[in-house]
Amino acid sequence: MNVIVETFRWLLRPETWSAGGNDLLTRSFEHLQYSVVAVVLAALLAIPTGWWIGHTGRFSGLIVSITGAARALPTLGLITLFGLLLGIGALPPMIALVILAIPSVLAGTYSGISSIDRSVLDAARAQGFTTPQVVTRIHLPLGLAMLIGGLRSAFIQVMATATLAAYVGAGGLGRFIFLGINTQNTPMMLGAAVWIMVLVIVADALFGLVQRVATPAGVRRLNVVLASARQ
Repeated sequence: MNVIVETFRWLLRPETWSAGGNDLLTRSFEHLQYSVVAVVLAALLAIPTGWWIGHTGRFSGLIVSITGAARALPTLGLITLFGLLLGIGALPPMIALVILAIPSVLAGTYSGISSIDRSVLDAARAQGFTTPQVVTRIHLPLGLAMLIGGLRSAFIQVMATATLAAYVGAGGLGRFIFLGINTQNTPMMLGAAVWIMVLVIVADALFGLVQRVATPAGVRRLNVVLASARQ
């Protein structure tokens, strides 16, 4: 009980939030920056690839196998490996976080495109839609919710794992966890972990809201009808 009380006291202390560069607010911004940059870089690589695979149907089995294997890679091992190769700093964990984020974004994009009924695409082609029109008027509206779901999963994974960036001398909220372990400051270590969980829950809720808004109204109504039919 004393540890819990001391943890929340640490979180509520003014100096925890304003320690001049090594405070919880500054490290939170660093943590979010790492997460956003990693997911954006992963999206730049995975979204075009996932769209092409979902659109053409080629190499889908291979991609599923690769994404499954990539999810099994130990992130700490990757950070250690890149740290040994590239030195300490933000670059080694950034590369590892991008690798961690790619499978979820790729799977979300591929699933969103491949789940579209082929008859819809055939009808669009019959009406003379060009490929850019198919992408903007069919692929994007109907596949956007699953794409955002992939980004949501990737961001949550990256945000939870970005604490390991401090292992190779980078910033982020992991600084408090590793410092708490080294100095046996349990309230600091637990306080940082609790704050990370709060940020992850908030981010997940925001992505969930965006995903709901991105789902077309007709699809939402259909899902409600199907759910009612199953009951």
